[in-house]
Amino acid sequence: MSDRGFWDNLDGPIVGLAPMDGVTDAAFRHMVCKYSNPSVIYTEFTNVEGLARGAVEMLKAFIYEEAERPIVAQIYGIEVDSYYKATVMLAELGFDGIDINMGCPANKVAKQGSGAGLIKRPELAKEIIRICKMAAADWADGVTMKQAGVHPDTIEAVEKMKRGEAQRKILPVSVKTRIGYNEVVAEEWVKTLLEEKPALICMHGRTLKQMYTGEANWEVLAEAAQLTREAGVLFLGNGDVKSMKDAAEKSEKYGMDGVLVGRGCFGNPWFFGGKEAGMEDKLNAAVEHCRYMENNVPELQFLRVRKHLGWYCKGFDGAKELRMKFMKAESADEVEEIVKKASVYSLMKTSAEERLR
Repeated sequence: MSDRGFWDNLDGPIVGLAPMDGVTDAAFRHMVCKYSNPSVIYTEFTNVEGLARGAVEMLKAFIYEEAERPIVAQIYGIEVDSYYKATVMLAELGFDGIDINMGCPANKVAKQGSGAGLIKRPELAKEIIRICKMAAADWADGVTMKQAGVHPDTIEAVEKMKRGEAQRKILPVSVKTRIGYNEVVAEEWVKTLLEEKPALICMHGRTLKQMYTGEANWEVLAEAAQLTREAGVLFLGNGDVKSMKDAAEKSEKYGMDGVLVGRGCFGNPWFFGGKEAGMEDKLNAAVEHCRYMENNVPELQFLRVRKHLGWYCKGFDGAKELRMKFMKAESADEVEEIVKKASVYSLMKTSAEERLR
């Protein structure tokens, strides 16, 4: 049995927020945890080679609040020793788990052999799991960041970010991956990963070649889930989960411990509470999202929030025009002013329509 840590304390089915590059930053995670209650939450993936070389700018990906727990830090790369350093550093920051990205389909990532590229490099993938588990055990036994070889600049930055001393316990190491690279190899690939007994495997039901086109193959995911269950390793499915009801149904139908939700949360921090938000909710959230980022996470550039503003503008009259205005906004004040004008216009339009009845 693998060391599953906090994962064994979660009620099933697990329904968590998937890691998404450029999406699951500290501001968005704050919004999700304020308005709903995911079982678990992941950070954006961050490159271990950069972390190992003292790129402290990357540490902004690991800003989090206590309300986000349990929170898993996701990392990617190909240098084994850099994974060791990153794992120790993340344990020091108090994360609940470490996840290795073996599924990113981005060309610049996969072509270098990391992300989904590791599907084609099974021996390296296994070595990476081993080194992360070793680092987690070493940290629990008392190894320091300096002893682990973490860059001095990173050590200094981490000390400033810490909320006191983290409890020295072994963090569970998990893997998020896909059903294949160019073709489906889920069964063979899962058997390979299981040799190193990660705490959990999450698998997206598309190959790298598919990217996010077509439909996720949940039948293949079910076969992978059966293998992990027999090995005592948890399994989460991922891909096209549309609602909490859909999450529960897929978990039961396909024999999984739960799911991670990605694109279903775009512009929808209420997802895990099952609420159907209206125009007013969405526009208020857009302003709040911007305010939170400016006031609490100034490390993040405002341009990052524009995609979220676009996602909030869906499902109501005038959304397209409002979305175009949001794309030019450069501050929370500007967003709030746009929302105020849109709200006044909406009230006037409603009033006029009522008078015509």
